[in-house]
Amino acid sequence: MIHFEETDNPDVNLVLRVSKPIYTGNTGYQDVEVFENEAFGRVLALDGVVQTTERDAFVYHEMLVHAPLFAHGEARRVLIIGGGDGGALEETLKHPVEHVAMVEIDRSVIELCRAHLPSVCGAAFDDPRLDLVIGDGAKFVAETDQSFDVILVDSTEPTGPGDVLFDTPFYVDCRRRLAPGGILVTQNAVPFLQAAVARNAVRRLRPLFKDVALYLASVPSFVGGHMAFCWAAQSAEARRTPLETLARRHAGSGLKMRYYTPEVHRAAFVLPPYIGELMA
Repeated sequence: MIHFEETDNPDVNLVLRVSKPIYTGNTGYQDVEVFENEAFGRVLALDGVVQTTERDAFVYHEMLVHAPLFAHGEARRVLIIGGGDGGALEETLKHPVEHVAMVEIDRSVIELCRAHLPSVCGAAFDDPRLDLVIGDGAKFVAETDQSFDVILVDSTEPTGPGDVLFDTPFYVDCRRRLAPGGILVTQNAVPFLQAAVARNAVRRLRPLFKDVALYLASVPSFVGGHMAFCWAAQSAEARRTPLETLARRHAGSGLKMRYYTPEVHRAAFVLPPYIGELMA
């Protein structure tokens, strides 16, 4: 019997039975595994860490994308850094956006996910609104002259090729690239086991943005409880969008989600004390 075991935490690991191996290899940037598991369906792991699964990808991607886009209400230009599995891209393109730039450093991850996890990305990579850039996300935001209403950082953990996406210079460049009223959202791991990731993001973003907050989602394949996202903007207005407004925008979109609702959106910003302490 074959098993996959995560390697990022020496004390607490996720072990999944591999019912069918699909792919194992190295892209030149990272080790990649794709396999099937009876509980989670097809699983994508990078450098020994589960990134997404067919069965629970909707939780992560819906909360990463729909919270800032419904809060903004008029986003037309979106930048996605990372997100090679295509899930965040697919959710973004469900909105009436005009242009989505996606910068992914590892083309092989995109190709593998299109081939082996089409239920996650759908036909998103064929959408004419997409400008796909294969390159370094930090370099892109440092050099581009484009501006965006929402920037989504759908990165791996702060190791390997994703490390620079957690540093202050990257956040400074993201601030420069946000249009007035813009929102930056980053993924910040599982605070119960990786508190430093969220704490460092808050500390580095607070000097740059007037409104910084954490919000949460429960992703079953991410060990340790709640997954944290960090929200940064120059005004608290979008974060405080009334429930009635979110509900009107949500209803008007006609979208049917499996995790996101306007009520879940508002509740996600209510932090249990052990996570709220990271904001201190």
